[in-house]
Amino acid sequence: MNVILIAAISLGAIGLISAMILYVASKKFAVYEDPRISRVAAVLPQVNCGGCGYPGCAGFANGCVKAAASGSLDGLFCTVGGTPVMEQVASILGMQAKTAEPRIAVVRCNGSCENRPRIARYDGVRSCAIAHATSGGETGCTYGCLGCGDCVDACKFDAIHMNPETGLPEVVEDKCVACGACAKACPRHIIEMRLKGIRGRRMIVECVNKDKGPVVNKACAVGCIACGKCFKVCEFGAITIENNLSYIDAEKCKLCRKCEDVCPKHTIHAINMPPRKPKPTAVPETQTVVRPAQTVAAVVVSKAEDAQSIVTQREMTNPEVN
Repeated sequence: MNVILIAAISLGAIGLISAMILYVASKKFAVYEDPRISRVAAVLPQVNCGGCGYPGCAGFANGCVKAAASGSLDGLFCTVGGTPVMEQVASILGMQAKTAEPRIAVVRCNGSCENRPRIARYDGVRSCAIAHATSGGETGCTYGCLGCGDCVDACKFDAIHMNPETGLPEVVEDKCVACGACAKACPRHIIEMRLKGIRGRRMIVECVNKDKGPVVNKACAVGCIACGKCFKVCEFGAITIENNLSYIDAEKCKLCRKCEDVCPKHTIHAINMPPRKPKPTAVPETQTVVRPAQTVAAVVVSKAEDAQSIVTQREMTNPEVN
């Protein structure tokens, strides 16, 4: 009996001492967490897409609270929740929310199966990252889309799909939240987060090839050859040419579409723009324009001439009447 009692007392003492040590340690090494972090995290969408630049929504909430200490939320924006969510976050932190212009993923490559001929066959794992690191793809363009669909696998919102006819990814604008996951997954960086534009209208140079013109012509029928025509025709300074490649600044572009008209390779595309009105056909100077009044007069004269002709014929056939 004494042995059992001693064992129980010993175990109880060990448990009590351990509890005291843990209590002291928890107080000594306690990490304070601002209660606003959990409140901010509660209003976030919790998709952990990483579009905000943080690993997940918890990290973004922590970043917002830390930024609130400096009095500004500049550079912090939830791409999935958008402005409504940021207004809630700002309200919790006692700050004023700043709006951001919506962005969207844009595929800057038009090297479809028709435009970019295949010169090899890739037989490895269907992964853009692996194909880029090993074979370099199936076409002569070392900058264009590899077509394996890494961007599709990276998207959590089902906002991008591969077109089987063109072999290129296509973005579903209604679903895209501009989280940037597809852009990060692309080893050739052909996907860019750009301003969505008013009513979704924007001008895009659908090429990222930095080779010189002759090399581009051999690899792709619609690649940018840096001829400079778009740069010269732009009146707003929205187009620059660097490393043999044209680029349109969405903030400066006025959507005049002059660059699209002069591009000899049809590399520049207008997205969601209304169809153009047909240009009026010029009338040659030698051609007489018949106006309605002239038409009526001509009809009257023609009828009068016909009547006179009939009378003359009758007089010739019946001379006795006179």
